[in-house]
Amino acid sequence: MSAWVSSGFSGFLPQDPVLKKRDDFEDVLEERRNSSDLRYALRCYTPALYKGLVPCKASMLKSIVLQSDSLQYVVGQVSAECGESREAVQEEAALLLEEMAHRLQLGTIRFFAFTLSKAFKALFRGVCVNEEGIQRLQQAIQEHPVVLLPSHRSYMDFLMMSYILYTYDLALPVIAAGMDFISMKFVGEMLRMSGAFFIRRSFGGDKLYWAVFSEYVKTMLRNGYAPIEFFLEGTRSRTGKSLTPKTGLLNIVMEPFFKGEVFDVNLVPVSISYERILEESLYARELLGVPKPKESTSGLLKARRILSEDYGSMHVYFGHPVSIRSLAQGHISRSQHNLLPRHIPQKPTADTQAFVNDTAFRLVRLQEENMVLKPWVLLATLLLQNPDGMDLSTLTEQADWLRRLALAFGAFLDWPDHEPCSKVISSSLALHKNLVCVSGGRVRLVVEELPGAESATEEAGFNRAVSVLSCASYRNQILHLFVRPALIAVAMQTANCSRKDEVFNCFNFLRNVFSNEFILCPGAAVQDFEEACYLLGKCGAVQELQQDLVMSQSGQTTLAFLCSVLDPFLQGYQVVCRYLCEELEENLLENKFVPAVRSFTLQLILSGSLKCYEALSSDLQKNALAALIRLKAVRRVKAGDQVTLKVNKIAVNSLEDTLGKTNVQHINIYLYSSLLNNK
Repeated sequence: MSAWVSSGFSGFLPQDPVLKKRDDFEDVLEERRNSSDLRYALRCYTPALYKGLVPCKASMLKSIVLQSDSLQYVVGQVSAECGESREAVQEEAALLLEEMAHRLQLGTIRFFAFTLSKAFKALFRGVCVNEEGIQRLQQAIQEHPVVLLPSHRSYMDFLMMSYILYTYDLALPVIAAGMDFISMKFVGEMLRMSGAFFIRRSFGGDKLYWAVFSEYVKTMLRNGYAPIEFFLEGTRSRTGKSLTPKTGLLNIVMEPFFKGEVFDVNLVPVSISYERILEESLYARELLGVPKPKESTSGLLKARRILSEDYGSMHVYFGHPVSIRSLAQGHISRSQHNLLPRHIPQKPTADTQAFVNDTAFRLVRLQEENMVLKPWVLLATLLLQNPDGMDLSTLTEQADWLRRLALAFGAFLDWPDHEPCSKVISSSLALHKNLVCVSGGRVRLVVEELPGAESATEEAGFNRAVSVLSCASYRNQILHLFVRPALIAVAMQTANCSRKDEVFNCFNFLRNVFSNEFILCPGAAVQDFEEACYLLGKCGAVQELQQDLVMSQSGQTTLAFLCSVLDPFLQGYQVVCRYLCEELEENLLENKFVPAVRSFTLQLILSGSLKCYEALSSDLQKNALAALIRLKAVRRVKAGDQVTLKVNKIAVNSLEDTLGKTNVQHINIYLYSSLLNNK
């Protein structure tokens, strides 16, 4: 643990939130509203570069990659394996590089600076950036190669990152982008000329493609050409929760350090927080099985109507640069990379891969820690636990209670100072009027009405689910604060015993089940348990008495709330288990699993035996399946191009029973409401 503390990961240790110093923010749009956008776009742009080097042109960069010893070695291997001439393979490599490479041009950047200024001023009330983080980044860029790792919740993320760096006169990043964008007429090439390099979503065992791609990234890194930017989560989160990190690109950017080609590499986590997500309804429909719209220029032009909407403010927090050199000290021996010439590809050892994986999880935790939460996140949490709606006065009172609990747990909360709580709540409800309505002093989720449709129809159920999942995407933004204490709250109920070791065993089991659902660092169960106990003790919910962990007299409110936070996930996983045990009569193709479970779940909802609309989420269903596979209750059997699921119904049924013991439906989940109202 001490090694992580010394290397910049001290934020994972329990600490008094009051003592935590966070940077101040500046609204970068304030100046844009008061001065010329054209003058801003055409201003003198002279960013400080890595060691003062002049970056090579994009054409020279491609030449360096194609002539590199590493790529030439793989070209020779592929030529021998497939029987093609070396020249033919070399030509194929050149075509692959042409397909992926960026062509960063300042003129295109200036065009985007002008147009994005107009768009951002229309969309957002403010774009707030921590200036101290910008200053740290400016220093880091000049000293070592930098890798920017933003969170990913919207298409807007990579545009906003480049816009901010241009605004602060920092070196513009080269950005890993999916091939989806390259098919967009005009726009795809514009993105390429603004620094995007395109990679295929999957290239499996294509040795040549991997060699071209990895050498391209490493060449940019070694030469300090520009900061490299990619999303650790791989794709946008449709749920508002952080996704399990993908380590492929992280392996690539760490390799030059492991091989001694660079002295150090700085990893900079960036947390991007939106008060209102542009794609909220689109995401909810995707989670319910509506196909994702294909990226197209015509689609982009049709989306112009969003410019008339109010999306509140957004915050971009640049975290402290994390030194790979400091992280690796005492954990990784670089001498193993001296056994072969540097240009010969080597698979990461088990220790190296474990280190990269651990680093990825901890970087995502840093992203979560610096997410700025808005009041609506608290309101969404409360409204989802009260599906029939709440009196506005009760919602306001409970939101104030939840605000204090969140702050006690270390929330980075943007709550307006010196404003009455009622005014803050009213403003937040007004911004999200597409999701909630206030009528007769009562607050309810908005559900699209269907003319002449009965409330029990599938279409009505779908629309209700869209509303719930859209709201849940905001509730999910705060789950990283509550998930560990919530696991303890449910474990205390499940263990039916106050012994700390028994509670830990239940906590560890639940943590394992939900390890695909939340960012829970591998091998950190004890640390997570101790951190959660600390937070529960700090807020007065539990007391540690020698070997026991007991609820305090005032802790019932907090523990009941925390159990309710996990309830949708417990119910969703139970539904998946129930489907596999009761409905599945024969082996199921994996690609049919989600539609089948969704149909089963919807029928349970329409029959009235299930009220949890979140169980319809394909993200939750996939995570539940991943947990069952990891627990060996389900096996994946591949036959040709198809994958079949083999279900051990005894094991699945056992897991359903265990989750049933933790289900908090029989607890009065509004207990904390009545307790608050009686204060």
